[in-house]
Amino acid sequence: MPDTPLSLLNRIFGYPAFRGEQAAIVDTVVAGGDALVLMPTGGGKSLCFQIPALLRDGCAVVVSPLIALMQDQVAALKELGIAAEFLNSSQEGATAAQVEREFVSGQLKLLYVAPERLLTPRFQSLLEQARVSLFAIDEAHCVSQWGHDFRPEYLGLSALHERFPAVPRIALTATADTATRAEILTRLDLGAARVFVASFDRPNIRYRIAEKSDPRRQLLDFLDEHKGEAGIIYCSTRKKVEETADGLKQAGFTALPYHGGMDNDTRRRHQEKFLREDGVVMVATLAFGMGIDKPDVRFVAHLDLPRSVEGYYQETGRAGRDGEPAEAWMAWGLQDVVTQRRFIDEGEAEDAHKRIGHAKLDALVGLCEAASCRRVALLSYFGEASQPCGNCDVCLNPPTLWDGTEAAQKLLSTVYRTGQRFGAGHVIDVLLGKTTEKIERFGHGQLSVFGIGAGQTDKVWRAVLRQLVVRGLLEVDHTTYGALKLTAAARPVLKGEETVMLRAIAAASSRRKSRLAPSSGAGVHDDEDPLFLALRTWRRETANEKGVPAYVILHDATLREIAARRPATLAELGEISGLGTKKLEAYGEAVLGVVAEG
Repeated sequence: MPDTPLSLLNRIFGYPAFRGEQAAIVDTVVAGGDALVLMPTGGGKSLCFQIPALLRDGCAVVVSPLIALMQDQVAALKELGIAAEFLNSSQEGATAAQVEREFVSGQLKLLYVAPERLLTPRFQSLLEQARVSLFAIDEAHCVSQWGHDFRPEYLGLSALHERFPAVPRIALTATADTATRAEILTRLDLGAARVFVASFDRPNIRYRIAEKSDPRRQLLDFLDEHKGEAGIIYCSTRKKVEETADGLKQAGFTALPYHGGMDNDTRRRHQEKFLREDGVVMVATLAFGMGIDKPDVRFVAHLDLPRSVEGYYQETGRAGRDGEPAEAWMAWGLQDVVTQRRFIDEGEAEDAHKRIGHAKLDALVGLCEAASCRRVALLSYFGEASQPCGNCDVCLNPPTLWDGTEAAQKLLSTVYRTGQRFGAGHVIDVLLGKTTEKIERFGHGQLSVFGIGAGQTDKVWRAVLRQLVVRGLLEVDHTTYGALKLTAAARPVLKGEETVMLRAIAAASSRRKSRLAPSSGAGVHDDEDPLFLALRTWRRETANEKGVPAYVILHDATLREIAARRPATLAELGEISGLGTKKLEAYGEAVLGVVAEG
């Protein structure tokens, strides 16, 4: 009996059924049609081209932007008994030549290449000689010049359709708003493609966003809830990456820095340690992350504001790829907004691009200031309606709102009376009635607004000021050293025609644990289950022998199910999700041995 998509899913990958629209996507590509697939990280995008590659004649060419991603996916496919290889700059010439021969002679089912290599005359010649079953373009959002991760080499991929019009193409991404989707279709010449948009919801991720007060202490408090777990911490600068990683090491965490200023060998070693070992925390700039296939990342933290909602979604989506509970935590403040707006304004992009940049930043700040469910706001950005999730900080601890109209009027009046020439610190000093050298020099102690805000603290006024900037009533002029200026939107507030509701400052949180509940079926908690720990030890040793990341052997979710069900025979073990025929043959007896001893 010939193979079907479902039989391959069962026999090779060890999964009982397709999820969502996977089956429809696979059928489309197997039949020779083009597809654009938007599916969240961990949603099973790879299966959407891997199974068609096994069913169609020839070799699938997978366009992937990162060496690490190629290597891990090829290692995982080989573990499943699939003929897969990659071509990239990490290989010796003789090795690359052997892969090229296998490709042309039809020995491979999947070949991973970078977009730069795919467009070279040499590789184009190989394509003419080989039988190509399909082209899969991973991380397709990289084609968008308005996006958060633009890669110019992706623009040349439209040539695939021109040169090989009969070969189906599937473009895949985990994040793209409506405008970016349209741009992907246009730039990749996918006008006739079927578009599949899965839900963007990652219900296993808890979203938490905090106002910056003492970021280092806030981070340590958060990490206390995740000791011994793998995670990623994003910082905006290389210096901050180094300082944060050093601080975490001193605090007892296994933390590594990663940024573009490090030499290639060090970056490679740090990435491999993160991928292959348990409980490693990577502190990185945005140079790290795309294509990271590690399923058991339990948290992603941001110490600075990302560039956009798409960027935030893409980065936080690296947590909890295995579907188990995970957290996305971020600390942000007004200076983050000011810095990002300065980057946009001082950039060399044309005005239209700058307007889009400001709009994307405003949407992200709106998410940070949300007074209702963060997940609803996040999904709404991608055009998806939803209900309050009950699993974000706003749902769990709803913020208090207060009528800040009078406070807003006082602060706006102070900005106006001081000539719209000064930054936040001086304006707040005037409000509080402080006597400083600058206030005396400019005679601001004689103004009618001097001291009118003395009934509130400096912290409260900074929170009010931040929210007024976020709402567009005030703007920060980067050309005059951060001077605050009123916008047209401030007029109706000053005239009493508009009410301003503000978020109250959150009370300082105690350092209590708020660990997420384990997912259904997980049994006792991981660190309390000796069999689960024994299985992880066996997996780590096996992975080290083979020189691959542990999750390439078996995922945590599979180990949890084994620990919960305690199979005694190969037949019982074969009923567990994630154990296909090849892995059952390779590891079945060893796993049963661990279970018997446990």
